[in-house]
Amino acid sequence: MNFFTDKIDNIRNTITNVDSTASNTSVLSITPKDKLQCFTTIGQEELNKRITASKPTTCLLDPVLTKLLKELLPVAEELLLNIINSSLSLGHVPKPFKLAVIKPLIKKPQLDPSELANYRPISNLPFMSKILEKVVSAQLCSFLQKNDLYEEFQSGFRPHHSTETALVKITNDFLLASDQGCISLLVLLDLSPAFDTTDHDILIDRLQNNTGIQGQALRWFRSYLSDRYHFVYLNGESSHLSPVKYGVPQGSVLGPLLFSIYMLPFGNIIRKYGISFHCYADDTQLYISTRPDEMSKLSKLTECVKNVKDWMTNNFLLLNTDKTEILLIGQKNFTQNLVDYNLQLDGCTVTSSTVKNLGVILDSNLSFENHISHVTKTAFFHLRNIAKLRNMLHVSDAEKLVHAFMTSRLDFCNALLGGCPASSINKLQVVQNAAARVLTRSRKYDHITPILQSLHWLPIKFRISYKILLLTYKALNGLAPAYLTSLLPRYNPSRSLRSQNAGLLVVPRIEKSTKRGRAFSHLAPKLWNSLPDNVRGSDTLSLFKSRLNSIQIMHLIILDCSYI
Repeated sequence: MNFFTDKIDNIRNTITNVDSTASNTSVLSITPKDKLQCFTTIGQEELNKRITASKPTTCLLDPVLTKLLKELLPVAEELLLNIINSSLSLGHVPKPFKLAVIKPLIKKPQLDPSELANYRPISNLPFMSKILEKVVSAQLCSFLQKNDLYEEFQSGFRPHHSTETALVKITNDFLLASDQGCISLLVLLDLSPAFDTTDHDILIDRLQNNTGIQGQALRWFRSYLSDRYHFVYLNGESSHLSPVKYGVPQGSVLGPLLFSIYMLPFGNIIRKYGISFHCYADDTQLYISTRPDEMSKLSKLTECVKNVKDWMTNNFLLLNTDKTEILLIGQKNFTQNLVDYNLQLDGCTVTSSTVKNLGVILDSNLSFENHISHVTKTAFFHLRNIAKLRNMLHVSDAEKLVHAFMTSRLDFCNALLGGCPASSINKLQVVQNAAARVLTRSRKYDHITPILQSLHWLPIKFRISYKILLLTYKALNGLAPAYLTSLLPRYNPSRSLRSQNAGLLVVPRIEKSTKRGRAFSHLAPKLWNSLPDNVRGSDTLSLFKSRLNSIQIMHLIILDCSYI
């Protein structure tokens, strides 16, 4: 407990020249028209829905097991509803709801468990505290969405947003720039424990002046952030209670949303320099594209990072220069000519050949060879362990293990692999074939196609096509971020044609010698337009709204579509 407390105190003490008032008023100029004066009380139906849908996890501070509470819900719902609605109407959070149990979680399995710096403090809150936060979070998200107060390029902890949508947007921009003969510079900023150093006074100011939260609702957030305590519980022993003077609890429902509000002015700073960016919670990617003969434009990044660092200092956030990574991206003939080019960026230089961004390894040519090799290696490691247990497992249990440890990795952000060479995709296909043989106990030289058909597993290249089609459908029907929807203009012919109501998309023209054919804004319309009219039209809606899983949906598409 002392380590976690001293760590945050030391970080804040290293931050100098703090002038939060100037920082808040000079950056963000957006003033919301609507105000959120109070939260709406809920009914029994909504309370039952939220409690039933919640995971049955139990905190050390819970008076009864969550599973037992769910069974006794018909008896206790009136009392629980009274507690929730009283908190919402009075603008007060009960004191027991503001006590958290910290269970240290090691950041990476390979780290030394004897080093305290390798642990992340995860707060476990009482079950009813989480229910109250979910009610408030739902109403706050609805208010932010209605008034368009979200940062457009913030993909963390938002409905219909994910690491995959963020990476699709970023790589699409890189590939389009490469098609135009440009090179791109990607900077990955690393923040020291940002969730733990946020200042409560600045957060309240953001809520009041930048998001329009006032009155009873603002009083509720003041109560939520004040008089909080936590303690460490480990191996049956508890530490002393320690006050939460800064930060938002990691592991809470509201924590990520409040941090996103805290970071609202951040995007406006970057926009002043004409630099593209994308955020996922506290992970930030800055990137700029330019022609090789105009490398001086990259100096804007230096100025931008300096301004970003100053703003973070004024907001009690610490930019970790030692972990900031830089990658030069472009066609081989351009990047090889600039191999000796060094851009000084607050002590960092362009030296990385690969970087890991939101779980995906990017290289300077966007070939994804390093990422595919890493996925293949990790998947085979788990497959060997599953193979040792296969004789003791029922086929259904073994299949669950395969999907949990292997299929999830093969499908993770696989929309980025569209257009990759067949030699790269075949490496992943080998993994899937091996998993199918282990699961079905087939021989090494048995033909794999009947085995995959018996399992109803799509081959890797079709899984990639399906993911792109699924993102396309979501983008066209309001189920994806706006930054993806903008990449898919609908086809509207200048004169009356039979195809004007066919639901087609505009396919951009490309130079065949470049990489733009791999960009999402090219691949998605091409695949979408290849679908039959009845699949693109009204039948598609019923197909995707059905209860079929992704494999069954794609299987139906394959049966009906000759393009695959």
